[in-house]
Amino acid sequence: MRKDSGASGRRRSFGFLARFLLLLLAFYAVVAWRPVNDRAVVPFTAGIARAGGWILNRMGERVTVEGTRIASAAFSVNVENGCNGIETALLFGSAVLAYPATWAWRAAGLAMGFAAIELVNLVRVVSLFWIGAHRRELFTTSHTVLWQSAVVLVGVLLFLLWATRRPAVELPRRR
Repeated sequence: MRKDSGASGRRRSFGFLARFLLLLLAFYAVVAWRPVNDRAVVPFTAGIARAGGWILNRMGERVTVEGTRIASAAFSVNVENGCNGIETALLFGSAVLAYPATWAWRAAGLAMGFAAIELVNLVRVVSLFWIGAHRRELFTTSHTVLWQSAVVLVGVLLFLLWATRRPAVELPRRR
């Protein structure tokens, strides 16, 4: 086993960080582009709202879903960008793709991570609607402080779990 020198380790870390930031900027540019937002992000977000509405109805909340809006007689919420899990998925995906691993391991990480992030985000949407309908005074704090931080933290922890389960591979060096 070869031990990395300090300079080599710093170079690898810088390379990871540079790849991560470039990928993150590129992914954000793509999802912010109006045609992608309108044709992919908004329908995806509406799907999150429909899934949340389905769960809430099974919980007895009697909600209706119209587009990205979930409403009941007591409360309504519009699931918007930033509340659909995509930003955390982009952070996670950028880190996975920037990490020196095989493409098969990256693909598995992307699939499992995206599913886990969206599952956590669905729990977020359902719980926030329930909080808004039954404990409205806690909604703003739950939304902006607790759940936003929790979803991002889940993405970071998923990446760390994924990255530590498989050793990094040495990427070919450019000459």
